This record gives sequence, structure tokens and C-alpha cells, in this order.
Amino acid sequence: MFCPAKLINHQVPDELIEQLKSDMAEYFNLPLEEKKTFAQLPDGLQGYGQAFVVSEDQKLDWADMHFVITRPIHRRNMRFWPTHPPSFRGTLESYSVEANRVVSILLAVMAESLEVAEEELMEAFEGMPQGMRMNYYPPCRECDREVGLSPHTDGASSLTLLLQANDVNGLQVKHEGLWVPVVPLPGAFIVNAGDILEVLTNGKYKSGEHRAMINPNKERLSIATFHLAKDDGRIGPLPGILKGDKENFVTWSYKEYQKAFLTTKLDGANILEKMKIN
Repeated sequence: MFCPAKLINHQVPDELIEQLKSDMAEYFNLPLEEKKTFAQLPDGLQGYGQAFVVSEDQKLDWADMHFVITRPIHRRNMRFWPTHPPSFRGTLESYSVEANRVVSILLAVMAESLEVAEEELMEAFEGMPQGMRMNYYPPCRECDREVGLSPHTDGASSLTLLLQANDVNGLQVKHEGLWVPVVPLPGAFIVNAGDILEVLTNGKYKSGEHRAMINPNKERLSIATFHLAKDDGRIGPLPGILKGDKENFVTWSYKEYQKAFLTTKLDGANILEKMKIN
């Protein structure tokens, strides 16, 4: 099964979604010096800055990003949570709760479709760890020479909810060797399976390679909510899904998986390639 999919009737309040869009736009419009007060620390992922910078010679994506851990609560570092606009932290908190609810339902439905016990699938996500990345893609006159976000799969995620925050499109997915634009429906989430879900389901759900393009005249905003695996778990095909079939992936501890993810530049599905059994 291939993702992404467009999700409607999710019952996330329209007012909350609109408030999130408004807060995020106001935050990214702040002067650079104000946003720098939430800057990433060296070798850190949380805060304002770029993702996956592994070399001083690396060409950076045409984007500003801000990432925060939202769940579990004890792992939050409020130093990186924006304080302007004043409503932003409360909006992120409320949206985190709603995203968690939606993904819990989706995973339960997936377990049923896979004919695996819901408890076995959900055990891999105990506590429902979650992170959010807010994306701002400035306009660029040379958009044919730049990319907003390099081609990649969601390496640290099981399921990703993407919310388009304005009316400028840019998401593309790779399908049968071609890049295909994804046009969001108003009020819908784009749901993407991540690498972790592909491994756990032994390839029954496919992690989709995607990228973000930029517009020559208009800014684009989006927010991706990643749902992660538990820290002390193992990433490998679930026994209830295998049912005696051949394993297509090796099994790693989550810490091994996380180390490989954090040291790998965004570049296609290379984490999955490392785990595949030939």
C-alpha cells in the first residue's frame, strides 16, 4: 500500500487549524534576530534553523524550519517553543493532542487491515512520541535551480500528518519514477507513511519519497507532525505481520535506528536501504 493519502472528516476543529496557520505565519514573519532566540544548538534538531546539515560544503534547502518535540510531555524543551504570538504555545499544545488522537485511530484501522492485533502494532508506539516541524519556503526567482526540501522519506516517523498552511502548493511525491504534484483538499490532512511503518509492516505499507518545491512569487507554509517509535523499542518486522513469511528488513534497537537516522543526510530512502535484507 502506497501513501500519501488525503484525510477528511478528521474532526480536528476548523478554528484550531486556522489559529495554527495564523500563529505560524506571524512567527515566521518576525525579524530574523527574534527567531534566532529559538535557534538550534550545535548537533541539535529542536528549534529554528535547517535540518540535516552534515557539512559546511553542503548546499542548503531553500527553507526556514522550526522543530519541537511535543510528546511525551517530559521530553519537551520549552526553550525552543516560540513565545510570539502569545497564543502560539497553547495552539501547538491543542494541535498536538488532536494529531495524536487522529493518528491513534489511523493506526488502529491499519492494524485491522493488516490482520494483526492492534495491541502489537500500538506497542511499538507506546506513549505516542511526537514531533512537529514548521516549514517556511520563501519565494525564489530561480525556483528551477533550488528546492525547498530535498527528496527524502520520513526516516524517523511512522505516520506523518502534513497540514498545508496557505494556498501555495509545492509537495510532490515520486511515483513510478516521476514526480507528481499533490494538491491538498481544503481542510484535509496529507497522511504519509514513514520508514518505521514500512519496516514494522515488512513492506506492506510503503514509505513514500517526496520533496517540497518552491514558488517564484509566493511564500509557502506547512506543518508536518511526525509520530515516532518508543525510545526503548525495536524496529523490525512485527511477528504478527510476518506469520512465517520472509523478513525483508533486519531488526535494530530504536537507539541504533535513531543514530543512523541522525547521521544521514536527507537523501531518498537510504535508511531503508541499509535495513533491507537482500
